[in-house]
Amino acid sequence: MRPAHLLTVIEKEYASASTGQHTPVMLWGPPGVGKSQIVAQVAERHGVKLIDIRLSQMEPSDLRGIPFRADSGVEWAAPAMLPNADRHGTEGILFLDEITSAPPSVSAAAYQLILDRKLGEYEVPAGWAIIAAGNRQGDRGVTYSMPAPLANRFSHYEIDINLDDWVAWAYTHQIDERIIGFLRFRQDLLFDFDPAHNPVAFASPRSWEFASRALQKFDDQHELLLGALQACVGKAAGVELKAFVDSLDQMPDLDAIINGEEVDAPKEIDLQYAVATALVGRAIRAKENGNAAQVHGHILDYAGRFPQREMGVMMVSDMHRAIGQDIFAIPQFATWADKIADIMLY
Repeated sequence: MRPAHLLTVIEKEYASASTGQHTPVMLWGPPGVGKSQIVAQVAERHGVKLIDIRLSQMEPSDLRGIPFRADSGVEWAAPAMLPNADRHGTEGILFLDEITSAPPSVSAAAYQLILDRKLGEYEVPAGWAIIAAGNRQGDRGVTYSMPAPLANRFSHYEIDINLDDWVAWAYTHQIDERIIGFLRFRQDLLFDFDPAHNPVAFASPRSWEFASRALQKFDDQHELLLGALQACVGKAAGVELKAFVDSLDQMPDLDAIINGEEVDAPKEIDLQYAVATALVGRAIRAKENGNAAQVHGHILDYAGRFPQREMGVMMVSDMHRAIGQDIFAIPQFATWADKIADIMLY
């Protein structure tokens, strides 16, 4: 399932916790595809606490708690990390990450917590959703086969890689627009992991975020930039990204485009991707200024100048995802839409 759809699933499951209709969710996927990021987005959107418990680092007693003597009997002190309405709030998300990396003794201790929302005398507050995540056995991580009793306590979703969803996320999280343009140009490199070779650095949604940071830190140190990029996304992808970044010296004047001047689109396909993603970034930043409508209009004018009309469709689609319904109120949108109506209908 693509990340945007999984985001909706987690939203629904979070909302259903307070009504008693919640089903614990298990997210499956290879390393670096954004499993924890999806869960964190939902918690951030609702302004609630996210408690991230790494079961791979736990002992059974860490979940069950510590026994202590009380009068003539024994009671259990519940771990402070588990959700508590007084300390953490009445609503939130309990995220059991790396659950497939937990030893069987630990996962067995989690059975009651996941299905019954209890551990002895401890009970998960009613408004808290339970989400888990883990790698598959073929992903070369430290994983155990999930026991059938534990698996049967979840609804299971596998995360698919989707470039459009990642691009929408990247624009909202200030990922360097050169990274976005490169991945629009080389879509197959968004996730490039071969578990048979067990690479140290490889291309993934997570590592492209690291590459974005490397571009910001080493952009002015030419002799270090290639090595820094390869350290994030691997040797081959790092070389391609460095070549792409170096070619951007030939990009047209973006300020002239924003000002409504007549500027030809580049003939090189990689530069077209770079221009398109850079203009979407300009459209997002224009929302903070008073001239957003004018800037968006000039960008829409330019969308019709690409040699391949599909490039303009991609750019405007990214703009729509980034700035929302406001794009439909721009007069130039109707003009552009008329020019590409046959493509959209097809």
